Formats: sequence, C-alpha cells, structure tokens
Amino acid sequence: MATETTSSARRLPRLPLLLSGAVGLAVVVTALAVWAGGGAAVEIPGVPDAGALTAWGLPVARTVADAAAVATVGALLLVVVLLPGGKKLSPIQLRYLNWAAATAGLWAVASVAALVFTLSDLFAQPVGEIATPAVVADFVTTDPKGRSYALMAGAAGVIATVCVGIGTARWARSALVLAVAGLLPPAFTGHSSAAGNHDAAVTSLALHLVGVAVWVGGLVFVLVVAARREEQAADAVRRFSPLAGWALLAVAASGLVNAVVRLPSLGDVFTSRYGLIMLAKVMALVLLGGIGRWHRSRTIPALNDGRRRAFVRLAAGELLLMAAAMGLGVGLARTPAPDARDATLSPTEELLGFPMPPPLGDFPWTPLFTQWHFDPLFAFGTVAAALLYLAGVRKLRARGDKWPVGRTISWLLGLAVTDVATMSGLAVYGKVLFSVHMGQHMILAMTVPILLVLGGPATLALRALPSAPKGEPDGPREMLMKLLHSRYAKVISHPVVASVLFIGSAFAVYYTSLFETLMRSHLGHMFMLVHFLAVGLLFFWVVIGIDPGPRRPPHLGRLFALILTMPFHSWFSISLMSSTALIGEGWWSLLQRPWVEFAMDDQYNAGSIAWATGDIPVLITTIILAVQWVRSDQREARRVDRQIDRGDAGDPLAAYNAYLASLHARDRRPANPRTSEES
Repeated sequence: MATETTSSARRLPRLPLLLSGAVGLAVVVTALAVWAGGGAAVEIPGVPDAGALTAWGLPVARTVADAAAVATVGALLLVVVLLPGGKKLSPIQLRYLNWAAATAGLWAVASVAALVFTLSDLFAQPVGEIATPAVVADFVTTDPKGRSYALMAGAAGVIATVCVGIGTARWARSALVLAVAGLLPPAFTGHSSAAGNHDAAVTSLALHLVGVAVWVGGLVFVLVVAARREEQAADAVRRFSPLAGWALLAVAASGLVNAVVRLPSLGDVFTSRYGLIMLAKVMALVLLGGIGRWHRSRTIPALNDGRRRAFVRLAAGELLLMAAAMGLGVGLARTPAPDARDATLSPTEELLGFPMPPPLGDFPWTPLFTQWHFDPLFAFGTVAAALLYLAGVRKLRARGDKWPVGRTISWLLGLAVTDVATMSGLAVYGKVLFSVHMGQHMILAMTVPILLVLGGPATLALRALPSAPKGEPDGPREMLMKLLHSRYAKVISHPVVASVLFIGSAFAVYYTSLFETLMRSHLGHMFMLVHFLAVGLLFFWVVIGIDPGPRRPPHLGRLFALILTMPFHSWFSISLMSSTALIGEGWWSLLQRPWVEFAMDDQYNAGSIAWATGDIPVLITTIILAVQWVRSDQREARRVDRQIDRGDAGDPLAAYNAYLASLHARDRRPANPRTSEES
C-alpha cells in the first residue's frame, strides 16, 4: 500500500499548479463569456466610455473575488464541519484556518477592486479620473452596488483578521456564518433585483450563491486534504458527499428559477446570447452531477480503502469544470438578458416585483385563489422539510419502529398551509392590502405553528439520526440535543419569554416605523414573515409541543400561559380597529391602488381579521392541551397500577403519594425524546 501511495503521488497534479490553473481557467472563460455575450464595452462616438481597463478589469476582479469567497467558505467548512475535532481546534484545523485567512484577504482586495471598477463602469469614466476617496466614499454610502461590495470587503477583512487568532470551534463557526453572509449582498443589487418578479429572482440567486460556495469550496478543500495525504481525508470526503448532493440540488433549482425570470420565452434560450451562455452553464452542471455520481460509486469507496489516486484525479477534473462554470456565471451576469419587461416596469411593479393585481371585489374574493406568486425561499424550504421528514419516517419504519401517521399528516399539512400563505393570492395582496397582510400574518403565526409542532420534527430527528461513535466528534443528533437543552433554548422557552415575543413582536412591528421599512424591500418583507412564523412556533411549542426541550412546564402552567396571552392579542386587534393613524402610510402611498378608496377602512378590516382569526386557534389549542393533559395522567396512572400489581407499592396510600410526587417531578424535569414521542 505504501509503495502504491508513493508512486501515485508522483503522478498526481501539484496543488499550487492545479489551484492557480483553476483560477486562470475561470478568468479566461469569464473573458470569453463577456466577449460572446456582448457585455464588454463597445466604443460609440459621442458616448462616454469607461475604457478597456474597466471593461475587462471588472469581470476579472469579480471572478477573483468569487473564487476567493468560495475558497474562504470551503476552508471554513472544512474546519468546522468536515474535519473531526472538539471544542478546541486541532493542529490540522488550525492549519486550514490559516488558508481561510489568506483567501479571505484576497477576497477583500478583489472586492475593493470590483467596487472601484463598478464605480467607473456606472459613471462611464476611466478609473484614474473618478476613483478619488471622496467619490468612492459617496458611492459606498449612497449606491446599493457600492454598499454591496463594501459589505463583502468588510466581511472578508474581518474574517482575514480574526482567523489568525481563532482557537475554538465556536469562533470558527461564527467565521463561517459571516463568510456565507458576505456572499449575499450582490444578490440584492444585480440584474435579478431589477427584473420583473424580482422577489423570486433575488431569493433564488442568494440560494444559488450559497449552493455554489458550499459545493465548489467544499470540493476544493476535500481535494486538498486528499492530495496532501491527511489521515482525515476519508472522513472529510464522507461528510462532504451529502452536502455536495444538497448543494447541487440548490444550484440546479435556483438556476432554473432565475432562468425563468430572466428569459421571456423558451425560444430565447436558443436564440439569445444570454440563453446560449446559460445552456453552456447547464451542460457543465449536468457533467458535474455525473462526476458526483461517479465519485459516490467508485472513487469514494476506493478512498476509504486507502487508494486516493482515482479520487484526486477525478476531483481535479471536476474542479477545473467548476472553475469554467463559475466563469460562465460571471459572464452571464455581464450579459444583457432579452427581457423586454424590464424596460416597461411601472413604479408600482418595481416596488412589488409583480404587476398590481385586480381588485378583490365582493365575496368570495376569487383573486385570492387565482393570483399566485412563486417564492423560492418558502417553496424550496417546505419541499426540503417535507423530504427530510419523510426520509426520517421511512428510516424508522425500515428498522421496525412506529411513527404515528397523524404526526406525518400534521407536518405535511402545516407545510402546505405555509405555501398557501406565502405564494397564493394572500402573498400577492398581502403587499397591497393591510387587511390581507394581517390574514397572512395570522395564518403564519397562529395556524401553521399548531400543525408543525404537532408533527414532532425534533423527536423524529433524534430517533432517526445515528448517534456519533464514542470518542468521535458530535454528529447532527448530538448537536440537536445540545441545542434543545442549551442555555439559549432554556431562556426563550420560558412561558413568559415566549409569550412576550409572540405578542410583543406584533406591537413592535406595526406600531413603529419598522413595518414600513420592512415592506420596502423583499429581504425585509421575507424577514418579517419568517419572524412571525418563528415566534408562533416558539409559543405553541411551549404550550402544546411534543418535542423535547430544556423545560416542560406543567399542563396547568401552559394553560395559564395561553389564557394570559390571548387578552393581549385581543387588545392588539382592538387597537388596530380603533386607531386613527394609518400604519405604514409611507408604503401604501407609494402604491398606485385606484380601487382602494379608504385606506383606514382597510386597516379596520385588518383589526377585525386579527380579532376573528385568533379565537379558533386558541380554542383548538385549548382542546389539544386538555387531551394531552388527560393522556399524560392516564399513562402515569397505568404506570402506578403496574407497580402495585408487581408489589412495588403494597400500600395504596403510599402508591398514590408516590404517584403525585412523580407528577410533580415529571413536570419539572426536561422531556426526553422517547417520552415526548409517546405523548
């Protein structure tokens, strides 16, 4: 084996040559794609021109910045997820953390260069004439693209600085989160943010960027680990394989959504420059998927047996193909898309991301069922949640364990209702009418959470996920258990804290300028919806949740939390109906709504909807809590009866006292997955 390893090492590509070749290939493909797509500057007599340096320097700087960002994410992913370790980083993890610092430094420099070239390109002036400190500072503070590159450069600079002194896994995880966040600003300022249906375009592009970073960056560093003959190479590749599969799915799905948004018709795929470059990128993606399958079937088993040559060589070819695909992506961003809708967007359509819908009319408000607006975040998120849940159920049944069908139905129904609330006419009119927005809010905060918490997803995950072997680092199951019983979970799961977040967030959003600010951007609106869903999940998990947690209040305490919270909900509803100030007036005034005569009437309807839709979920929750209470007492009574039958408690009075003591102790101790599952 040693002889085979030594001889094969001589025939494997050298890492510096391979990595520099990949970056060089990406730059060359970018230049070719820019030239083929018509994204380079064309000198026109009488029209100002930024010059050849900007025309070619901008895509090259973006390519280098993208490659460095991907490498930074990959290095941190290797340190945090792929390499085994504990709370303190091992020497090998610290070594690759230095790689992350170096690539983050390159990312910061390239982002600054891209910022300067973008400034030159937007104002059609050469770099030397416009790139003064005052102009650059003004560009960063007033223009979205300037802020985007400044945020990227800032995040990269912070990572490059702190990675030198990081010594614990917690700080390395924070650096990874910051690196992923640093990828996202361009998604909100590029072509997609200005297109029709920009909500779907922006979200899908953000998902695309994260998927590419995890996929390409992870591949780069598992290749590095394997080529350097690290002992942990097989473990790193084994952990990366499922991540690569999910990343490929995210890249393919998000790319499809972006193509649908950017191309008016299917014929433009074959007749426009944008469509042809996109086809080339799709072909590269298909080839990469085939290579991934080959890895799973051939090279990864060989690597587990100590034979790394096949894996390294195939991964090297895969890396070069990925570099070419990244170059095509940068060139695609510089290529004008054949979307005629962008030139004719009305001010309202620019704000909403879709045309102004028709008036609702009288009951039954059919546009709520006919107007649909695709949202990749909730569409892909709910599909992924459904697939993961069903995979867990299948695993339990394959080994002979049972899982209640009612929980599966509850989970899937909750996901379906989430899609209706975020992509049907409720989502469309939720941006146009405050009353419909309030209905959307109530569904996400008070209906969906009841269904989802009764599905018991954490309990299912704890039963389906494998336990990490003794002596090995924590796996997903152990990390989930730590999260559920962490100090943070203990604080937010307190009934008082959960109730304050549930009710207080509504007052904080609607009775401050926050609502208007969030409505003005897709990211803010999406954050608001996710927040409503999150606080609803937290509150109903505390009241009727069956998943384990750091504390399980007694049933009587949960009932009091529910009863004491609802008057504040009624107070919120009444305050909306009686308010004389229009909430979010700045947002509603920007929209051209000729069929809305009296905005205050719509706000009164919003308060009425909040009032009416609160009673039914509370009644359902009370019934569920009562049933859980009765079943819990019945189980405890059966347990005491079995003790008496076995002679463990000969004195009935002592047995009854022991029963009461067990009830008190049970209500004070954290629930475990098995106990929660039986409930």
